Amino acid sequence: VAGFYSTPFFSDDSEAEGAEEQGGAAEGQRSQEESPSGVSSVRALLTVFILCYINLLNYMDRFTVAGVLPDIEQYFGIDDGKSGLLQTVFICSYMFLAPVFGYLGDRYNRKIIMSVGISFWSLVTLASSYTPKEHFWVLLLTRGLVGVGEASYSTIAPTIIADLYVKGKRTNMLSIFYFAIPVGSGLGYIVGSQVGQLAHDWHWALRVTPGLGLIAVLLLLFVIKEPKRGAVEARPEHHLHQTSWLMDLLALSKNYSFVLSTFGFTAVAFVTGSLALWAPTFLFRAAVFTGERDPCVEGNCAASDSLIFGAITVVTGILGVASGVQVSRKLRTRTPRADPLVCAAGLLLSAPFLYLAIVFAQASTIATYVFIFLGETFLSMNWAIVADILLYVVVPTRRSTAEAFQIVISHLLGDAGSPYLIGVVSDSLRKTDSFLWQFRSLQLSLLLCSFIAVIGGGFFLATAMFIEADRNRAENYIFLYDEPIVVPKSGRSTRVPVSSVLI
Repeated sequence: VAGFYSTPFFSDDSEAEGAEEQGGAAEGQRSQEESPSGVSSVRALLTVFILCYINLLNYMDRFTVAGVLPDIEQYFGIDDGKSGLLQTVFICSYMFLAPVFGYLGDRYNRKIIMSVGISFWSLVTLASSYTPKEHFWVLLLTRGLVGVGEASYSTIAPTIIADLYVKGKRTNMLSIFYFAIPVGSGLGYIVGSQVGQLAHDWHWALRVTPGLGLIAVLLLLFVIKEPKRGAVEARPEHHLHQTSWLMDLLALSKNYSFVLSTFGFTAVAFVTGSLALWAPTFLFRAAVFTGERDPCVEGNCAASDSLIFGAITVVTGILGVASGVQVSRKLRTRTPRADPLVCAAGLLLSAPFLYLAIVFAQASTIATYVFIFLGETFLSMNWAIVADILLYVVVPTRRSTAEAFQIVISHLLGDAGSPYLIGVVSDSLRKTDSFLWQFRSLQLSLLLCSFIAVIGGGFFLATAMFIEADRNRAENYIFLYDEPIVVPKSGRSTRVPVSSVLI
C-alpha cells in the first residue's frame, strides 16, 4: 500500500501539490492513520476497490440483457421497439429516483443507503430471470425496478471517493472506479451470452449478478467506513453548512461548467446507450445479411457477436479511460481547460469511426470491428474526466445532488430514450421482414449516433470557456449565515458580511 501511495496509479506531478497541503511527504506518512476524513489510508484504498467491484457488477447487470437480446426477441416474439423498451424502462426508473438518493446521500449515512439499494437490486434481478413466456410486461416491470437499486449506488459512490482523496489522487482513484464501467459492460455481454449458451436458456444469464451483489452488500457493511464530508479538503464538515434542496438546485443551474458538461455527457450516454443495446444484434443481422451466419432459429443467436463485442468493450474501455486521464494530465501543464478539451476531442474523434463502422458492416466484418474498436476507445476517454469535472466545480455538500441531477439530464435526454428511439426508427424504416431490411433499417437508424457525438463535442468545447472560474469559485466557497452590516469606507457606507470585518 505504501508503494501505491508513493507512486500512485497514473503518477502525476500534481501529487507534490497534494503532499504539500498535508505538510510534506514525511508528515503525510505519519498521518495516514489520522486522515481528516476519519478513514485510514488502507481502508480508503479498500473502499475504492470495493466500490469499483460494485460498479462493475452494476454495469454487468445492465448489459447482460443486451448480450442475449436476439434470444429475448425470439422467446417473447417482440419487435425492435419493444426490445428497446427493456433498456428504456430501466433507465427511466434509475433516472427519476436518482434525485431522491442524491438528496438522501447529501444528508444521511451513504453506506446504509447503498447497502439497502444493492440488496433490492439483486433480489429484483433474480426475480426477473423467472419471467414466463406469456408475460413480457413482467420482464419490463422487473427491469424497471432494477433501476431503484442502481440509482442508490451511482449517485453516492463517487462522492465517497471525493471525501477520501484530493487533487491527483482523487483523479487516480476515480480512474480506477470508472474503469469498471466499460469492463463491467463488456463482461455483461460476455457473461450473458456465454452463460445463456452453456445453459441453453437465456434466463440463466440474469442469475449471475444477484449472488455477487450479496457479496457486495457484506463488503459494504463490514469493510467500508463512512468518511466525513469535505474534511479531506481542509474544510471540516461542521464548516460546510447544508442548504435547502431548492437552493442547491439553483446554485447548480448557475454553474455553467456543470450544466454544459452534463449536456456533453448526455451525448455520450445517448451514443453508448444505443450501441450497448443494439450493437450485438446489428452485427448478427449483418452476418445473416452477408450470408456468414444462418438465421436465428433455436436460440443462442448472437452468442459469438456478443462475446466479441464484449471483449472489444472491455479493452477499449481500459484504453479509453487510461488514455483520457493521461492526455488530460499532460495537457493540464499547458492549460487549465484540459479536461473539457479532452472530452470534446474524444467525442469528435469517435463520430467518424462509428459512422464508418456502421457503413462498412455490409462489406467487411473485420473493418467493422476495427472501426468499432477505435470509436469506442475515443468515446471512453470521457468517463473519469467528466466525473472529476463535477467533483471539482461543485462544493462537497452538493455533490450527491449534482451527481443525481447529472444522471437525470444525461439519461432523460440520452440513453433513457435512445435504445427505444433507435428501435422505433428501425421499425418505421423497415419495408419488409426480409433479412435485407432487418439489417438495413437498423443500420440507418444507428447512423444517428455519429451526429449526436458531434453535438456533444460542441458542449464540451463550451464548457472549456467557464471551467477556470467555476473551479475557483468551488474551491473558495464560503457559506455565510450572517446579515450584512454597515462599515464606513471613505466617507460612504458599504454593506459587507460580518465575517469580512472579523477577518
